[in-house]
Amino acid sequence: MSTENILITDDNGVRLVTMNREDKKNAITEDMYAAMADAIITAQDNDAVRVVMITGAGNVFTAGNDMSAFLNPKARMGDADLPVERFLQAILRAKKPLIAAVNGLAIGIGTTMLLHCDLVYASDNARLSMPFINLGLMPEAGSSLLLPFAVGTKKAAQMLMFGDFHDARDAADMGLVNEVFSSDALMDEAMVRARALAAKPPAALLLIKNLLKREPETPAQRMARESALFGERLQSAECKEAATAFFEKRAPDFF
Repeated sequence: MSTENILITDDNGVRLVTMNREDKKNAITEDMYAAMADAIITAQDNDAVRVVMITGAGNVFTAGNDMSAFLNPKARMGDADLPVERFLQAILRAKKPLIAAVNGLAIGIGTTMLLHCDLVYASDNARLSMPFINLGLMPEAGSSLLLPFAVGTKKAAQMLMFGDFHDARDAADMGLVNEVFSSDALMDEAMVRARALAAKPPAALLLIKNLLKREPETPAQRMARESALFGERLQSAECKEAATAFFEKRAPDFF
């Protein structure tokens, strides 16, 4: 499944998708968007894959969209057949947990895609930016809606209207990043967490992600939905295995 510029490996329930174009700072081409979209979409119905993690080769996550695409007069966003749109739909609709390991620069879509990730880990040299304004462009990936929810309206306005860089600690303080590690430790630490997530009860994990990603409900509506699902899960094989493992003093086996 791997291509020259997108490397894909499956191990211990984790599909690692690596942008591999170091000489161009992992700037994303149409072929790369297509390969990443395929990797995420095919993972959804693959029982051996529980978690998808995206990272960049070398010391850069991604410099964003390959700039040559902006000079293409036929380029249009919104066309469902475009590779970039397929990728955006893939991260939007992913049922399984999506993790990002951000090493170095994360520019443009390198930052906006993080808003669709359930967990984000960054190296201490990571720098995030959404410089759309500087190119006379609008933000994409639903970021004008998702960013204010993540960091607040005023902070989102600052980030989108100025397009400045923000370091990893600032991103963590804002809530865009879960944890920050040294650049040498990032991939090991992120993979430890990805594998731990992959070992969780898979059906319950999907339901939790679905609840977190649902459109807004009233507290009463959400409580009723949770109660109904909780009752169903009490009868599930996963719950029975977890309880049995607890009493047998062993690790549960959800594979």
